Amino acid sequence: MTTWKVPGMPDEGRCLVMGVVNVTPDSFSDGGRWFDPATAVRHGLELVEQGADIIDVGGESTRPGAARVSLDEELARVVPVIRELSQEGVTVSVDTMRAEVAQAAVAAGAKLVNDVSGGLADPAMPRVVAASGVPYVVMHWRGHSHAMNSEAVYGDVVTEVREEISKRVASVLAEGVAESQIVLDPGLGFSKNSEHNWALLAGLDRLAELGYPLLIGASRKRFLGRLLADPDGTPRPFSRSDDATLAVTTLVARAGAWCVRVHNVGPNADAVRVAAAVQGAGA
Repeated sequence: MTTWKVPGMPDEGRCLVMGVVNVTPDSFSDGGRWFDPATAVRHGLELVEQGADIIDVGGESTRPGAARVSLDEELARVVPVIRELSQEGVTVSVDTMRAEVAQAAVAAGAKLVNDVSGGLADPAMPRVVAASGVPYVVMHWRGHSHAMNSEAVYGDVVTEVREEISKRVASVLAEGVAESQIVLDPGLGFSKNSEHNWALLAGLDRLAELGYPLLIGASRKRFLGRLLADPDGTPRPFSRSDDATLAVTTLVARAGAWCVRVHNVGPNADAVRVAAAVQGAGA
C-alpha cells in the first residue's frame, strides 16, 4: 500500500478520516442539523475529538435534485465556520464548486478545496487553486444535481471514469495546478447508480494507477441503503447505513485510499487504524 503524502495535510502514515459538516438546511444525510454556524463549529470540534483528521465544510447540498444556492448565501454559510475552526487549529477543507467561495475559504484558513465538479462548474476554479497552492480534490462529475441521474449511463464505468477524470486532471494541470496538489475522487453516487458504485469500489486499483491520492466518499449514500433494503424492497434510511459505511472504509483503507469522507467519525477512525495495522503486519 502506498502511504500518500499530500502537502499541507496531516501525515499519519495511514488512511485519513475527513469528517463532514454540512452547513445546509437540506442535506440528505443529516437534515440540516448543523445549519446554525455556532452549532456547525461545535460539531466540527466534536468530530475532531472523535478522530477526524480533516473537517470538510460545505454550504451547498449536492444531493440528487438539489437546487443551487446563491454565491452570497454559500459564502455566508461557510466562511464563518471555516474561520473559527481554523482558529481552533483544525485542518479544514471547503466543499464547493465556486472559485469565489474557494478563494474566500482559503483566506479564512481552509487548507484544501474539495470540488465535486472537478473544475467543470466554474472554469475559474483551477486558477484560484493554483494560486492558493492548497491541495485540490478533482472529482468525477457529469452534471449538476438536477440532471445527474440522467447522466448515469456507462458501458464500462471504471474505464470511462478513469478516462474522464484523467482529462480533468490534464485540464487543471494546464491551468497551473501542480501535480502535488491533486487528489482524485471517483464520485460515488454522482451520475452513477448502485451497480456503478460497486464496480468503482472494486476497481480502485485501476484508478490508483493514475498516480494520485484517492478520496472516497461512500458515507450514507443511497447505494448502501438499497443494498440493505428490507424484504419488501424499502431502502434502509441514511441514518442506519453507518455500519455499511464502516465496511467500505475498512476495505478502501486496506486498498490504499488516501482519505475517507464520513459522517460518523468515531468508528471509521478506528477502522482506518485497524486497516493500517493489518497492512503493516503484512509488509
